[in-house]
Order: sequence, then structure tokens, then C-alpha cells
Amino acid sequence: MTDTYTMGQALHAALDGALADDERVFLLGEDIADPGGGVTGVTRGLSTKHGHDRVLDTPISESAIAGAAIGAALEGLLPVAEIMIMDFIGIAFDQIVNHGAKARFMSGGRTPCPVTFRTSVFGGTGNGATHSQSLEALFMHLPGIKVVMPSTPADAERLLRAAIFDPDPCLFIDETALYGVKGPRPAPAGGALPLGRADVKRAGDDVTVITYGRGVRDALAAADTLSADGIEAEIVDLRTLVPLYLATVLESVGRTRRAVIAHYATEFAGPGAELAARISHDLFGQLRAPVVRVGSRFVPIPASVGLEAEVYPSTTRIEEAVRKVVGGSRG
Repeated sequence: MTDTYTMGQALHAALDGALADDERVFLLGEDIADPGGGVTGVTRGLSTKHGHDRVLDTPISESAIAGAAIGAALEGLLPVAEIMIMDFIGIAFDQIVNHGAKARFMSGGRTPCPVTFRTSVFGGTGNGATHSQSLEALFMHLPGIKVVMPSTPADAERLLRAAIFDPDPCLFIDETALYGVKGPRPAPAGGALPLGRADVKRAGDDVTVITYGRGVRDALAAADTLSADGIEAEIVDLRTLVPLYLATVLESVGRTRRAVIAHYATEFAGPGAELAARISHDLFGQLRAPVVRVGSRFVPIPASVGLEAEVYPSTTRIEEAVRKVVGGSRG
């Protein structure tokens, strides 16, 4: 076993480990069993290793997948329901939002619903308007469900394990554009990574860039370019969007006194709006410049890869935002 692995391998490792560790864990979704092993190959080999009774192929019905998983969770199992592409999750919206997310509240706290909905964003691969959307902001609006979106292989493995064994519903979002990204494996004793903890991926004193998922790679690349010009950006990776861990964000921005927020969800009414509001409120009078957001443009995602790239945030757009925020306000 090498010391590094890819995001795709990390997701596979998390599912494999959870199936091995607890017989209550099972997977269900479209084409996830062998020989298919999932449309992206993340579940390849798991049904052969753990049995087809624990890695279940389902009909092409996201509502049925979500409903069956919620029912199983209410009976004490630990289901991981795969919604193949995030754009399809709307078909299961009622099951997830009005049943899974509200089970604990509606039962007066007596009935937990430990279900994990794992879905993938296919943005960046030229799949067009109905296969490329990053819809995490929708679920951030809905009480009762946790929302996780990792940026590195090690974080992905540990956060997925945490989601699977969490007593409440979790939406775990991965991005196929990151599947080939390599990173170090976590230490064997690392275990699950607690949900709701942000991470500083790069230290800096001039400006804080707050992001998650694919945005972290863009921000790190931008930070390297900015550093050559004497601008040191601190990169905060949220990792978990709900619960939103603001302590790390506010500590960093309170020190740099400048903030840029970047994400692949639409900029209009996106996660950055909540973050900007909280930063501006809690650090009112301390900021040296207004908070700037960099998100996807408010248009359907085009099928052309070239046009698609113009919709999303990018290293260049983050660099421009940082330079705008820093401007003549340094010192």
C-alpha cells in the first residue's frame, strides 16, 4: 500500500471499511453492485467482497432509493444511499427533506435517522445543465440534515466514515473532477473526522479565502501566484457546510481583516451569502474591505467545456478578487 491515494480510492476505502466494521452498514443505489461497480467505479468490488445483500442494485428511482434507506435507518440500520448524480436528487427531495431530515424532530427526539445520502457533482466534464450543478446551498437551507463536501482524499475518507456513523441524516457530496486528485493517506489510527470542523489548508496574514471542495484547489493555486507578488492568503477549507464551523473563519478573518469566499454553487443566494453576512456582522468595524464572493454565474451550465469554464469560479477569478480586496488596504 502506497502512502498516497486518489479521491476515488479514498471514497472506496471509506465504504469498504464501514462495511467491514459494522454489519448494520449497507449500500444501495443504481448500478453500484458488480460487475458495474457504480458509474464512477467507487463501489467496484464491494458487492463481491461483502455480498449482494449488503451492496444492493436498485431500480432507477431516486425516490425509492431514498425512501428505502430512510426506512432502514429508522429500523436501526446504517444505509448509504447513492444518488448517482446530484442533479437527480430533486426526485428524492420529499423523502430526504420531509421524512429523513425531520424524523428526530417529529418523534420528539425518540427516533434518530442515521442515513447517509452520497451523491456526486459531475461539473467540469461537459455534461450540460442537468448533470453539472452544485446544489449544496439548497440543503443548507433545510434543518435536520448535515452537509459535507471534502476537498482532499484523506478528508473524504474520514468524513464519509463520520457521516455513515452519525445518528442524523447526512448529505455527503463528492465531485468527480477531484476523483483523480492524489493526497496522503490518513494515519491508521486517524479514524473518522468529526463533522463540523473547518481546516486551515494554508496559512497567511493578508487575506482569508474561505472555500470547500473544488474551490480549495483553485484557492491554493491562486495563493501560490499571489505569494510571488507579496500577498499571503490564508485558505480555510470549511469541509462541513452544516454544521457550519464559524470559529475558524472568524478567527482567521479577524486577524487578516479581509475575506474572499469561493464556491462552485451559484454566487446568487449561495453559501457565500450566509458567510459574508456572518463575517460582516460579527467583525463589523474590523474589516479593511468589504467581503467579496466568487461563485458560479447565475445561468444554466452549458454543455460546451469552454463555456462551462466561464460559468464556474477559477484560480484567475479568485486571484482578481483577492487583489481587489487587498488593493491599497494593506497594513
